[in-house]
Amino acid sequence: MTSKWFERWSEKYRNRNLIPYLEQVIEMRKIHAQAWSDSEIKQRAKTMKMRVREGVASARDVIEAAGLVDEAAWRVKGIRIYDVQWLAGMALHEGCIIEMQTGEGKTLAAVLPAFLHALSGRGVHVLTFNNYLSNRDAEWTRPIYEYLGVTVGCITEGRNSEDRKRAYAADITYLTAKQAGYDYLKDSLVRDTEQLVQRPFHAALVDEADSILLDEARVPLVIAGERGVSKREAVSYAGIVKQLISGVDYETDKEFRNVYATDYGIDKVEATLGCGNLYEDHNINVLTMLQCALHAEALLKRNVHYIVRDGRVQLIDECTGRIAQHRHWPDGLQAAVEAKEGLDIRANGQILGTITLQHLLHLYPKKCGMTATAQLAAQEFMDMYGFQVISIPPNKTSRRVDEPHMVFTHRAAKQQAIVDQVRAVHQTGRPILIGTSSVEESNEYAEALRRAGVTCQVLNAYNDWEEAALISKAGMLGAVTVSTNMAGRGVDIVLGGGSLEEYKKVTSLGGLYVIGTNVHENARIDNQLRGRAGRQGDPGTSRYMISLEDDLFIRYDLAEVLPHDLLARRQDEPLNDSRILQLIEHVQRVVDGQHLDMKKTLNKYADLLEQQRMILFNRRNEILHGRQRPNIIADYAPERYRQLCEQFGTSRVHAAERQVLLAIMDQCWADHLAYVAYVKEGIHLESLGNNNPLDEYNRLVIAAFEQIDGDIVQRVLDHFSNIDSGCIELHFNDEDLKIPSATWTYTITDQFFPNRVQLL
Repeated sequence: MTSKWFERWSEKYRNRNLIPYLEQVIEMRKIHAQAWSDSEIKQRAKTMKMRVREGVASARDVIEAAGLVDEAAWRVKGIRIYDVQWLAGMALHEGCIIEMQTGEGKTLAAVLPAFLHALSGRGVHVLTFNNYLSNRDAEWTRPIYEYLGVTVGCITEGRNSEDRKRAYAADITYLTAKQAGYDYLKDSLVRDTEQLVQRPFHAALVDEADSILLDEARVPLVIAGERGVSKREAVSYAGIVKQLISGVDYETDKEFRNVYATDYGIDKVEATLGCGNLYEDHNINVLTMLQCALHAEALLKRNVHYIVRDGRVQLIDECTGRIAQHRHWPDGLQAAVEAKEGLDIRANGQILGTITLQHLLHLYPKKCGMTATAQLAAQEFMDMYGFQVISIPPNKTSRRVDEPHMVFTHRAAKQQAIVDQVRAVHQTGRPILIGTSSVEESNEYAEALRRAGVTCQVLNAYNDWEEAALISKAGMLGAVTVSTNMAGRGVDIVLGGGSLEEYKKVTSLGGLYVIGTNVHENARIDNQLRGRAGRQGDPGTSRYMISLEDDLFIRYDLAEVLPHDLLARRQDEPLNDSRILQLIEHVQRVVDGQHLDMKKTLNKYADLLEQQRMILFNRRNEILHGRQRPNIIADYAPERYRQLCEQFGTSRVHAAERQVLLAIMDQCWADHLAYVAYVKEGIHLESLGNNNPLDEYNRLVIAAFEQIDGDIVQRVLDHFSNIDSGCIELHFNDEDLKIPSATWTYTITDQFFPNRVQLL
């Protein structure tokens, strides 16, 4: 069977670098692990682990490991791993990004590379998209790993430090990428090695790789310590901007990403505040708060960019429609939105540490990833990480029919056509999934369908905790599900809901029917939605029904380049003009290229800060682990050092100096981060003087970093010079030396500030 399969696929995929993996699959199938007893399989796995840890593992070990995993999956799960899953697993082991279609079994394909990396004893992190998937995949794969003598841990929100430490100590740990980043930042602040929860990073296997590695790559993860905010000021500025008139006092750009106060608006604000010229240096904080309040009022829309739930503003991930857990906007904007909605303004905190997901992933010596939509981003994967993208053929040929877009002149016609189409298809009993672009739109379509007599389930950010339950029913006979893009990640829609009888009925009707109500800037998101239908060779249909009034057309002024005869008439029937579809494809390619350029430019700013962080972090680690003893007092104040040693004892002075130095290093880094944020805020002004903003940023930030060593030394000396000679103990009462009583982690997004910060 394998040889025929090899012949069938080898020629077709010769140019996609699959031949070496195909040959490995054939070799693996020659291993007759079925004849081995349980004890023999476990002994072979144990022996292989010893070989790997001694550094003498061979290419043959990969083949034998595959045979062991295959047999383990069969004995504990009753599942034989498909050849295409072995192709994926072996490509993952080689450090590739694999594109594997929805429903093809990426979770099982990941077992082989995770097992192989785990044999080293240095730990493997399987990074998933959300907590539900982390827990689900860990529990599902655990019996296979444990059969082979490999331990499994899982970290989800709410676990305490001891639980997390145990999970990280396991051979394989399932968690979200953000959780790994949060724990890394927390570990960077500890004062004792016993408080560390993570081991040094070794290997990472990233699920939904395009989302984690690309879409959220430059989203900074942040750890903050408590600090108060001014609710009165935030509320005051929210009230001021509500009095401003759009188009008169302020204007937005075409993409609705930036807002600018006009001269009329500036005059009105200056008169209201009585502050004089807003652009004078002493008004920098006033101008910043005004800009945040104006941005919150004019550009951020409830149920599109965020929801309000349980008295809190919760951001919506634009790529998935899910709640973006622990994500905040930069502090001033977050407070402005809370003031706009009349909510309690929560403490934003002083940023103590930050790292982007991209830089976090670069800390893993070995890494790979998998997703259903990788080829469209192959160049970006190569540019940002050096990853090669390998497309894995489906186990069964796809039977999904991707119908051409239906384009309407206006939204009302589109909505009516979608409702009519859903009602007609629903009468047959065929399950339908409608993918919308926002919470607001999903609710609008749900209401329109109910008025038309169609019962539906709604899946959006307001009920995201029900995602798994709702998706499990979305493929059942007669089901209609209206969802944001969140239905496109991680959870398969099973036709018939698991019932064989219903499965046959649904497949006879054509399988799942997917309707998209908007095309997106990124074609990968469109393909994610299409991929909900036609899993594992099932039948299915996908279609996008859009209008010339949709956000993509408005944001990029596509009306200006469309033929005038298309815009002159308003009709209920769809347009029949291939030029529109060609234009959409062109815009998606152009916008994707612009986003890639933006990421590259922003990386130039983030890379410098990351280099500085690593310099200080590595120095701090040497002190934390006792590999370097601080000698600041002895070197710079020898007489004071002698006095302290006589008074308290040499060992106590050294221990105290170590603790003080760690604390002061942390505070100096927090101060540096605050300064860098301040520099970014105004760096765009350099372009007015024909200076390169990036060059000026580098000059200022490098100069500031070069002063940190001197600041650290001086603060340490100041601390020990202020100790009373009559003290019996070495106390640490200085506020700067205390670990914050409350810390929390969150992410921020800078996507709303491309022109305000002017990093381009």
